[in-house]
Amino acid sequence: MINNLISDRISIREMEESDWIEVHKYGSLEKVCQFQPWGPNSEQDSKDFVKQVLIDAKREPRSRFVFAVIVKESGGMIGAGELTIRDYTNRAGEIGYIVNPQYWGKGFATEVAKLLLAYGFTDLKLHRIFATCDPRNVGSLRVLEKIGMSKEGRMREDLLLRDGWRDSLLYSILEHEWGRR
Repeated sequence: MINNLISDRISIREMEESDWIEVHKYGSLEKVCQFQPWGPNSEQDSKDFVKQVLIDAKREPRSRFVFAVIVKESGGMIGAGELTIRDYTNRAGEIGYIVNPQYWGKGFATEVAKLLLAYGFTDLKLHRIFATCDPRNVGSLRVLEKIGMSKEGRMREDLLLRDGWRDSLLYSILEHEWGRR
């Protein structure tokens, strides 16, 4: 079990089975999943997601780390952050995050992403961490830039959504770049 990772306003902890309720509060909303290949979630979809997260947490070697985002002030869960090791040999990982829309525009996604980078570089000893983003998702683009990631390019029609193919922008940061921040 990974201990809580903490910033000024939030902590992130390993996901628990009961977290499906909070996951469902945002995962069932159309605007939350508009740039994703999943959702809007049914209750069963949200339960299945959390069940899979718990299964993945027990795999050896572990490659997927999904965290519940907790606001320190209220103790409530407002989203999730994920770090996945994509290549053990080359020490590469990918991050992603999702926040309940009630908390959009308040810097929480940036705090989550910073904690994920710190965990990836410090604890997992990764060399490169990347993220992808729908070009229309301006809020997420800003988060990736705020945490010091560099835009590497555009992957054309690499993800199939409900309304057709989507391009993805690719961002990354290297351990020595993160260390200078």
